[in-house]
Amino acid sequence: MQNAYQVYNNNKILTATPAELTLMLYEGAIKFCNIAIIGIENKNIDKAHTNIIKAEKIIQELRATLNPKYKVWEEFEKVYEYINRRLVEANAKKDKEILEEVLHHLRGMRDTWKEVMKLAPK
Repeated sequence: MQNAYQVYNNNKILTATPAELTLMLYEGAIKFCNIAIIGIENKNIDKAHTNIIKAEKIIQELRATLNPKYKVWEEFEKVYEYINRRLVEANAKKDKEILEEVLHHLRGMRDTWKEVMKLAPK
């Protein structure tokens, strides 16, 4: 059954539009921050660390996909840079409150992205 799930997920990624991939990245970062919070609450430092690193990698990927030909890229770069800095700090301190702040930003960006996707021409 695990193999079928992996095949489904791979196909989902391979057939996704760039907008859908961006949404998946936001969802992944949110998921990993939530798992890291659980790790902190359960005093599982390795779990917290591993999942914060995963969230950091997603933010790095989002930064790498920014297109400087659009004016708004600088603003997104600043936000991603801030989120990444806060993730590094959360990891160093194993600070749940910082992760909750990051989650607040990521959820807002994800929700905005969903609205943009609805308005974009198909």
